[in-house]
Amino acid sequence: MIFSFFRRDPRRVLIATLYERVANASRVPGLYAALGIPDTLEGRFESLSLHMVLTLRALRHLPPPADDVAKDLTDAFFADLDASLREMGAGDTVVPKRMKKLASSFYGRARAYDVPLEGKDTAALAVALGRNACGNEAPAVPLARYALAADHDLKGVDLAALLDKGPVFPSPDAYAREESHDA
Repeated sequence: MIFSFFRRDPRRVLIATLYERVANASRVPGLYAALGIPDTLEGRFESLSLHMVLTLRALRHLPPPADDVAKDLTDAFFADLDASLREMGAGDTVVPKRMKKLASSFYGRARAYDVPLEGKDTAALAVALGRNACGNEAPAVPLARYALAADHDLKGVDLAALLDKGPVFPSPDAYAREESHDA
């Protein structure tokens, strides 16, 4: 009986692997060098938030148990943020306040990106991404085109493929070189 405690929970491993793939996608150097996300702690949070939003949107369009996967993935995201704060030295009294602020920021970004992504509105998404992900008032058109392409591609993936291979995101470098003909 005690040995069952040490067995790996397959569902937990599946979610951890999916989260790791999303996190790795958010760290691709081209997002920072080519698409203008600042390579800072805040920029990394913004990139991870964007990739989480895109993945959660894909899960939202899939049949059950995708909704359970989305909940577990979101829990893994916030657990990682909590662990990161603690690794950076935030104390037990500070972490809940910072987590509340991070959660508010994440859900605010999700709302800000959802309507333009749904409507395939490059200009509106570029404004939101410029303000949030890039930290300035200039529209982030190449980043918006990247996000729209990722959103489109992820909607064509079923749950089994998403869990097996993880979300596949386009190359950021391809969008840095494109003309912004939608802006």
